Amino acid sequence: QVQLVESGGGLVQAGGSLRLSCAASGRTFSSYAMGWFRQAPGKDREFVATINWSGGRIYYADSVKGRFTISRVNAKNTVYLQMNSLKPEDTAVYYCAATTGGATMYLSGYDYWGQGTQVTVSS
Repeated sequence: QVQLVESGGGLVQAGGSLRLSCAASGRTFSSYAMGWFRQAPGKDREFVATINWSGGRIYYADSVKGRFTISRVNAKNTVYLQMNSLKPEDTAVYYCAATTGGATMYLSGYDYWGQGTQVTVSS
């Protein structure tokens, strides 16, 4: 069992940056692949980025590639999402998730989810 708590969301102007953090409980964080997803009002939850246990395998959604960076520090049980050049269409609730399987872009592949943090980008 792992519990995930996101933080770092907020209101930012277009072109600005935010860094989201996801702190995980438990001693086995390094054995989980982690992912970030987002859900805008009235839309389905969608994949943003994922990272495997070592950080050696990373994938991004095309919509954020080149602007967002996922990383993790296993010693701190934390995964990050650095978001630069934010756009109004990035506005959503951002969720982190953990899986005992490999890094994946599929929601169904994740076992644990956080409660989410709101990101709002104004134009």
